[in-house]
Amino acid sequence: MLSIVYSSSASESFSEASLPDLLVQSRENNARLGLTGLLLYRDGHFLQLLEGDDDIVRDRIDVITHDARHQHVRILLEDAIDARQFPDWTMGYGAIAPSDVDSVPGYRATFEDISAITDASGSSTAAPRELVRWFQTQPSGLL
Repeated sequence: MLSIVYSSSASESFSEASLPDLLVQSRENNARLGLTGLLLYRDGHFLQLLEGDDDIVRDRIDVITHDARHQHVRILLEDAIDARQFPDWTMGYGAIAPSDVDSVPGYRATFEDISAITDASGSSTAAPRELVRWFQTQPSGLL
């Protein structure tokens, strides 16, 4: 099983009002494909974790990379996993208010300061790992 965390920028303005439609579509696709994960969106930036069968996760990342709604897709974490980190979330969604940003470990508006994943010790990936651990402690699916 594979877990991938990526970040991207929205290619055009994406309103908070349009997020429910995106979530419905993502949850339907993920349920059909056997994927689980979470999505964050703030100020034009996406951060998403997808987990499931290796080939299906890689195919989904390829679809996202070629999706006109995304630009600057960057893989931040890629881990082989024995068990799902979010087994009950076909697509958990987190809306983090600006006033709460400082209380969420590892949260950033963008992850552009993280270098490419080349460090075997994982030190360049500490922030997204902290963020994933924080989400694991939140209510199932959030929204």
